[in-house]
Amino acid sequence: MAKFLNTSATNYFLEELIKGAKDRLILISPFLRLNDRIKELLADKNRLKIDVRIVYGKSELQPEEINWLKELTYIRTSFCKNLHAKCYMNEELCIIASLNLYEFSQVNNNEMGVLIRRVDDAELYKDAYEEAQRIVRISEEIRITLERVPSEPESKEEAKAEPEEQTSETLSTSKLAQLLGVRTAELTDKLIQAGLLEHRDGKYYITAMGKDVGGEFRMSQRFGPYFIWPKGFRP
Repeated sequence: MAKFLNTSATNYFLEELIKGAKDRLILISPFLRLNDRIKELLADKNRLKIDVRIVYGKSELQPEEINWLKELTYIRTSFCKNLHAKCYMNEELCIIASLNLYEFSQVNNNEMGVLIRRVDDAELYKDAYEEAQRIVRISEEIRITLERVPSEPESKEEAKAEPEEQTSETLSTSKLAQLLGVRTAELTDKLIQAGLLEHRDGKYYITAMGKDVGGEFRMSQRFGPYFIWPKGFRP
């Protein structure tokens, strides 16, 4: 049976929901402004390689959120126009509440919510999960560098969204991932495991082995640092 949550209970169970995620975590909230405690919890999920999806509805990202997101490989963010829902769920729990993420732990607010346990309310959890997935599907995924995630370019303007140093003989990591049918984060992780890239001090570096296969580091004024690879390269 669903459980009513007051302000303190909503904060408590939201933290437990994030900490308890072992496979997936979906956070849907109009505002993407996160306090230090939420960032700490999500950074731990990123270290554990938990698939985290954050959907937000206000496009004014704060600089601290931008810089923080750039360091997280397994957290994907999406923008959903006209989003007003607040829903937080892992593989076992779901919270539907008035609480925005940026209000987490601000106990001066008066909040109400409902906790749904999958084991107790399988049908209700399923309905909430399907609606959350629908919102994820209709939202527009945003890279950690905050440019739009393209499918195949449909116009000259979209084609120009690729880093300018990419050539007909090379592919950026994101384009190579698209060609291979995987997420950029998954390909990056694979390149690290293969010894072609290193991740240290919050940044990525190409190794001598990566250079041997033809990989190169590039810097774009618009997109920041990235890597290119020979077109026929397959990790």
